[in-house]
Amino acid sequence: MRPNPVFTSWPAKASALWNNQPIRLEHRLHQTPLFSREGLAELISRYPREHYSLVYMGAQGEAKRFWREGEIGSLSGAQVIDAIAQGRMWLNLRNITDVDPRYREMLDETFAELSERIPGFEAPTRSAGILISSPSAQVYYHTDLPGQCLWQISGRKRVHVYPASAPFVTPQHLEDIAVHDVEVNMPYDPWYEEHAQAYDLEPGQMLSWPLNAPHRVENLNTLNISMTVSFVTEDIRRRQMVNLANGILRHRFGVSSVGRATEGPAFWSKAVLQKVMRQTGWAKRKRREGRQIDFRLDDQRLGEIVDLKAA
Repeated sequence: MRPNPVFTSWPAKASALWNNQPIRLEHRLHQTPLFSREGLAELISRYPREHYSLVYMGAQGEAKRFWREGEIGSLSGAQVIDAIAQGRMWLNLRNITDVDPRYREMLDETFAELSERIPGFEAPTRSAGILISSPSAQVYYHTDLPGQCLWQISGRKRVHVYPASAPFVTPQHLEDIAVHDVEVNMPYDPWYEEHAQAYDLEPGQMLSWPLNAPHRVENLNTLNISMTVSFVTEDIRRRQMVNLANGILRHRFGVSSVGRATEGPAFWSKAVLQKVMRQTGWAKRKRREGRQIDFRLDDQRLGEIVDLKAA
């Protein structure tokens, strides 16, 4: 066992449940200086624009989805955290492991420990982001293409996890996400809640769930700081290639009813197709269509936003 493990508890069943069922575990990352409020404020102040997403959303319980993306503007890191605490938004510091090597070292240690605890688990590709979100913030029903887990640092939130099968998620949903790079445009019906599992997360807890399982998140009236971790095994990598290739065939060429094999001649043909098409103008345009920056944080009224179209 490692002298200073990331996980402070690991039940015997955890290794068997990993990626098969949602599982909540205990960790110590919330106690490290990397996640202090002062450290995060300094990080935000120097964070590259291309590596963060600032999202403003509707209030909890609203039936209609309301989702806008914006930018920090002239605020300092500390002011950004204060604005989020007073507003209804979340900031995702994406690719933190590429921006700051300290987080890369931390994540590498975490996955080395996971590989020791879970037989056969290897995820050579992994990344992390830091989420700072308002007390009333929510993340709408969606799914992700890589493997995912959520680490709670401060505040409390509730995560609703749904089955990773139809009708909750379908191959077409995954293909659309691969093409458009937008995860929240999935159909949702209130009766889905009958099949959801809800987990409350406190500081020092993390939650993992099966690949592509849809989920949504509600903050429980406190400013929240969390870390999202994405990982790609060889199997996941092949599934992602199929999702993108099938999405391209359907959206660009009108070809549907294609298979989802992750080996054999059909798979390798799709591997070549998606690699070539990823860099085309069509693919880049499709991804731009999914995301528009249309506001910035108000530097006079913390928690408010300024519409860039009206500026």
